[in-house]
Parts: sequence; structure tokens; C-alpha cells
Amino acid sequence: MQHFPIFLDLARAHVVIGGGGETALAKLRLLLKTQANITVCAAHIEPEIKALAPRVTLVNRPVLACDLGGARLVYAATGDAGEDARIARLGHDAGALVNVVDNLDASDFITPAIVDRDPVVVAIGTEGAAPVLARKIKAQLENTLPASLGPLARIGKAFRKMADALPQGARRRAFWAAYYNEAGPRAYAQGGEHSVSQALDKLLAQHLVQPAPQGHVDFVSAGPGDPELMTLKARKLLDRADVVIHDRLVTPEILELARREALIISVGKQGFGPSTPQPDIHDLMIEHAGQGAHVVRLKGGDASVFGRLDEETEALDSAGITWQVVPGVTSASSAAASIGQSLTSRGRNRSLRLVTAHDMKGYADQDWAGLAAPGAVTAIYMGKRAARFVQGRLLMHGAAPDTPVALVENASRPDQQIVSATLASLPQMAAQLEGPAVILLGLAPRQVHQTLSLQELAQ
Repeated sequence: MQHFPIFLDLARAHVVIGGGGETALAKLRLLLKTQANITVCAAHIEPEIKALAPRVTLVNRPVLACDLGGARLVYAATGDAGEDARIARLGHDAGALVNVVDNLDASDFITPAIVDRDPVVVAIGTEGAAPVLARKIKAQLENTLPASLGPLARIGKAFRKMADALPQGARRRAFWAAYYNEAGPRAYAQGGEHSVSQALDKLLAQHLVQPAPQGHVDFVSAGPGDPELMTLKARKLLDRADVVIHDRLVTPEILELARREALIISVGKQGFGPSTPQPDIHDLMIEHAGQGAHVVRLKGGDASVFGRLDEETEALDSAGITWQVVPGVTSASSAAASIGQSLTSRGRNRSLRLVTAHDMKGYADQDWAGLAAPGAVTAIYMGKRAARFVQGRLLMHGAAPDTPVALVENASRPDQQIVSATLASLPQMAAQLEGPAVILLGLAPRQVHQTLSLQELAQ
């Protein structure tokens, strides 16, 4: 992100526009929605702009330094590169932020596309890269956001002090959610703004007598990494969480879906590396849920697959805290999809094994004879460091050295990497990978153009 989005208070601020043509008028249409004191300076000023006086101060000559005293924003909008550069220099000398229209590199800020439901304002920016896309998004939002949103927000703003009678946190959020989602729109449709005010009084009285919410923990499956692979239920729960306790493999893009006010706690575990002790994770869930918080225990992949779910639910049961599990896409499914393969296929394998390469005692023992059988398909989690151990056990139990293997690193993520190997080359290939990887024994990538060979990895 190059441009940080902010909302600047322009009440009584001085804004100067250099230019009197169509370009200047386009900026004026937005600025006139504010309470700024606007000055337009140009040798020639279009009639549409002249008609805006006295709301806009008109100076019938080019911008001079004396025009910029106390200016907060300056727009260079003449369309002449040399004149715009001169205006920009004057603006910087005056200590103002400068926007040179259609010149991103010369501008201190950009003006986004805006959806106006005052006091609700949605700003859409594309870093200047795709104005057409910004307009498309604006059109979609214009169709989505009802006209009543502005009055509802304005009435709600005036009611905020009354709502402070509810304790801060889940109870107050529940009140506002009920207002904006149900009670407010229904009352506005029935009788306009007067009905909305009455509905707010009634709604607050109802929420004041409701008991304090009990703490609860949702075990939410984050999936392999792509936010779009999360279920709708998972995303809704993450959006409502007071506290998010997440694993190391949960991606930053998924954490961005949590509320800004939510407490985000990392309890990452790394094989043969730094790890949060499991009892500490239990204590964190119990502590926050015991204080009435809605806790989301966010786990990579599917929460029930090698996620120590039973230990954590048993700890909550012992503490008398309610919980539920939200299933999701496990990494094996995503890895298989990325190589264009099915995890099961008639005539090839009648079973599928999901195994972990190591457990709390070290490298995990398996039914090696079953894993080595011709046509067997196995997804190995956390198997990079154990690759040589796995290879040795499989060869000892009769697996063919040329058994196909696919390694999928960072499955479903933008930096996903697919490596084609055989059982004979598995340790060397696994050693080249740095991110989390799923090893698919018995499957070769179909999309060969996406895979890397041992020689390519070595380079």
C-alpha cells in the first residue's frame, strides 16, 4: 500500500484549485460535498464554475503565492504540465498537500472514487492504477447500499451517548447490529426518521434488560491459506470475534478479515522450533471466554486434522465453556487440487491415508506396508524434515523407488510451488523447500508446466 487511506477534516479548511476548466470542475463536484472554504484561480473560468459563486471564491488570474496562505490542500488542475508544476511548487512552499491531476508521481495524495451516503462515505482507491476499476466498484456499491443508510447512520450517531448505557463490548455491538440490520431499516421503511428514533428507544430498553452474554469458543478452520477457501460460516464468526487465537500457518490475508478492535493472539507452533506450550493455549481460551468474550480459535487447514482439537475441547469442557467446531478445507485437498489430481480413483486406490510425519515422541510410526502398497495414496503433513525417514521405511517395506510423489509448498497461496519427485528423490526435493508443504505419495502432478525439477530447485 503506497497511499494510506484517511478521512481529512475539511471543515473551514482552505482548499485552492488552480484551473478553471472541466478538470477543475470534476474536483469541485467532490469538494463541494465538504465544508471547506474553496478558492478557484484561473485566467479563464468556465461558466459552470462561475455559477458556484459565492459558495466558491473565484480569482480570475493564475495562482499566486499570496492565494495559498493557510491552504491545507492544493489542486493543480490546469492540464498544462508546466503550469501544474509551478502550482505544485507554490503549494509545497506554502506547506500544503498537493494533488497534480493525472500525475500520480507528482502528487502527495490522490482523490478516491466515493460512494456518498452521508455520514457514511466509502472511498475506493486503486493507487492510480485502474480508475475504470474504481468506477466499476463504485457502481456496484451504489447499487448495493440503500439510500436509507445515510439517515440511519445519522440518527444512530446522535443516539450513541444513549447507547453508552450498555457495557462496551459484545452487548453494545449486539445492540448496534440489531439496529442496522433489522430494527432501523424496518422502522425507516414504515414511517421514516421519526419511526427510527422510536425504534431505537424501544430497542435499547430491550437490550438493557438482557443478561450479559456467556463466553464461547468457536474452533474455526482457516483452510490452507487462500481466504476464498474459507467457508461462509467461518468468515462470519471471524468477523464477530472479540478474541482471535491463531496458529502459525494462518495467513495475514485471513487475519485481515477479523475486526480491527479484536484482540489477535498468535500461539504458533513450529516443528523442531519455537512453540507455544499447549497448556498456555488452553489457559488463553479459558481466560478470555471466562470473561464473556467470543473467542475464535483459528486453525490452519481443517481444525480436526492434526490440530490437537480433542485436547483443547476437553480443556474447555473441564472449564464449563461452550464450543463448536467449524470444518474447513484441509491442506491435502487443496494440494491435490493444485496438481490436478483426485485423492481417490476407481482402479487405483480404495483408501486414502492422511498421516503426520512426526508426533510428540518424534518421527511417527505408520502402517508402512499399507503405505508402500502399489496404488496407495497418502498425504503426509509436516513431512519435510522426516522425508529421509519416510523414504527409508517405505523402501524397507517394498515400495518402488520410482513411486510418484508430489510436494506442494504453500498450497493455495500466491507463492504456491509444486515439485514433482519420486520416492528415490524425495529427501533431496523436500530439503529445498522452506514453507509448509504437503507430500502426496502415489500422485504425480498432471499440470507439468507448474512443477519444478530437482535441477531447477538446485539453481
